[in-house]
Amino acid sequence: MLPTAKIGPYTLPNPLIVAPMAGVTDRPFRLLCRRLGAGLAVSEMVIADSKLWHTRKSRTRLNHEGEPEPRSVQIAGGDPQMLADAARQNAEFGAQIIDINMGCPAKKVCNKAAGSALMKDEALVRDILESVVQAVDVPVTLKMRTGWDRDNRNALVIARMAEDAGIQAIAIHGRTRSDKYEGNAEYDTIADVKSRISIPVFANGDITSPEKARDVLHHTGADGLLIGRAAQGSPWIFREIRHFLETGSHMAAPELDEVEDILTEHLQALHAFYGETMGVRIARKHVGWYLQSHDPGKQFRKRFNAIDDALEQRDTIQRYFAGLRNGEVFAA
Repeated sequence: MLPTAKIGPYTLPNPLIVAPMAGVTDRPFRLLCRRLGAGLAVSEMVIADSKLWHTRKSRTRLNHEGEPEPRSVQIAGGDPQMLADAARQNAEFGAQIIDINMGCPAKKVCNKAAGSALMKDEALVRDILESVVQAVDVPVTLKMRTGWDRDNRNALVIARMAEDAGIQAIAIHGRTRSDKYEGNAEYDTIADVKSRISIPVFANGDITSPEKARDVLHHTGADGLLIGRAAQGSPWIFREIRHFLETGSHMAAPELDEVEDILTEHLQALHAFYGETMGVRIARKHVGWYLQSHDPGKQFRKRFNAIDDALEQRDTIQRYFAGLRNGEVFAA
C-alpha cells in the first residue's frame, strides 16, 4: 500500500520521488521520470551564489518550462543570506518547493562548507533553515544525511531544528557524509527520526527494487522514498515500484521495443534541451546506463562515445536495437 505524501499544501500523485543528482536530474530526465511514474522530481542543485547563474550550466538548471506541478528546486551553499536570496529568486522563477542541500558528500561541495559538510556546524544549520524559510512563501524542504560520520549521527538534532524552523519535509539518506556512497545504507536512523518528529520524512539510499522499497517503507515508517542512482538508465523503476506496492505483484519489465523508444525519446530531449554539441556529450553517460545489461563488454558504448553527431547517435541506437532483436552483436 502506498503512503500519502504531502509537502506543504501539495499532495503528491504518489510518494516516489526522483532524488536530486548533479549532472543527472536535468529537465529532460525529470520529465521522463514523471511520465514513467515518479510523483515528484527534484532539480539538480543550483548553487546559491546568483552571480554564477549566467553560466550555461546554471541556466539549464534554472529551466523548468513545461514541468508538472509541484516544481521542486534544490539550492546549495553555506551562507544563510545567500541561500535566502537564492530561494527567493528561484520562487520568483517558478519554484513551488525549495529544497536545501545538506546531503551531497562531494568534496567540491563539502570543501565550500556546503552540502553534508553543514551538518558539522549545527548553529549555522539553524541560521540557514530559519533564513530560507522566512525568505519565501513556498514550502521549504531539507535533504540531509544521518550525520557527519558514524560517531556523529546528528540527524535527529537537525530534524528537530528543521521542524522548529518551519521546514515542511525532510529527506534522509541512510549514510553519513564520510560514508559517501560506500557500504550499505542503514535505515534505523531514519526510523528514529520519523518516530520523533511530526513533519513528513522521506527515506533515501540503496532503494533499487520494488521489494527494497517495500521493506524500507515498512522499516522506517517513512512518508515516501527518494530514488536516485537506481533510476539511471532505468527510469521505469518508479512505475515498477508503484505497481508492486499497490498490487503486491511484479510489473513486467519493459520490452526491448519500449526500452528503445524511451532511450530514443531521452536522446532527442537531451539534444533539443542542450543543443547538439552539449546534448551529444551528455547523452553518452545516459546511454551507458541504459545499456549496462545489454552491452556487458562495453564494445558498443566505446563506439557510441566517439560519435559527435546527434542524428548519427539516434541512427546508431536504432541499428543497435535492430541487431539485438535479430540476435546479432553490434559491429563497430
